[in-house]
Amino acid sequence: MSMAASRRESRRKAETTYSRFCVWEKGAIPLAVTYNNLYLDVRKQLRERGVDAATLEARELVCFGTGKDREELTRDGGLYASPELERQVWELVERRLAGEPVAYLIGEWEFYGLPLDVSTDVLIPRTDTEVLAAEAGAYVKALGECRVLDLCAGSGCVGLAVAAQAPKARVALGEYSESALKICRQNIRRCGLSGRVVPIRTDARQKPDRTLGEFQCIVCNPPYIPTGDIPGLDVSVRDYEPHLALDGGADGLDFYRSVSSLWQEALAPGGRLYFEVGIGQADSVLRLMRTQGFGDIQVVKDTGDIPRVVFGTLLTEV
Repeated sequence: MSMAASRRESRRKAETTYSRFCVWEKGAIPLAVTYNNLYLDVRKQLRERGVDAATLEARELVCFGTGKDREELTRDGGLYASPELERQVWELVERRLAGEPVAYLIGEWEFYGLPLDVSTDVLIPRTDTEVLAAEAGAYVKALGECRVLDLCAGSGCVGLAVAAQAPKARVALGEYSESALKICRQNIRRCGLSGRVVPIRTDARQKPDRTLGEFQCIVCNPPYIPTGDIPGLDVSVRDYEPHLALDGGADGLDFYRSVSSLWQEALAPGGRLYFEVGIGQADSVLRLMRTQGFGDIQVVKDTGDIPRVVFGTLLTEV
């Protein structure tokens, strides 16, 4: 089945689901439904269509569609939703079942306890990446006063999580895309970190500007999907998330090469470089860092027991 045909079939199934629960024919009086039953119906549909996080996504869609936060949804669960609000929720469900990610539908997502703005200009923050934020955050907090760079920052999720953990650190969010930098600025304000976090436009594939100075820690969650693998990604990623933030070159390692070599100039001697890596990439990234003069290199697994973070120290002597 072609990509276009696949998307048409997804939309047809979504429309069938929508009409099954919402009969809005002229003159018809839709049955009243409570907020709780609306949530349960949405969750049921998501589960039947194979959505792994159906409980979480149903809650977020119902909250956004009805204008309620989580506490209000629980409190008002026995009350009846208006037909207009019910319609809004099912329209969101229709789009979700056609492949559009919930985070883009509602315009925000939570990462490491921080509520963040997201758009199709940035990757959706993922739970796997919280391992990177936790490892780097613990190190930076122990350093006390220091400078940190989140390279390939996207939404700024990793750098902001590090700053939230380490109150004495000053963090720069380095990002090439102007549209992504706009999201970074929004999230800096949203998290109340304007005094310690700044956005900067920079290209991880080029040598750093000397005016940036030195950082005691660089964290980087770069594009790491091999170019040839992108067409086979799930529709929610392939058709909605920015390819600029996904494509890591022919073998997925282009950014690891450039950052571990070129960005040493911005890393203080004895400073640490932290990478998130894709499945099966940890050993390759470890070897790259070793050849570039990094030592004490360690690999950390995520909650799914997958090697997810590789970090090392820039040696002062070889």
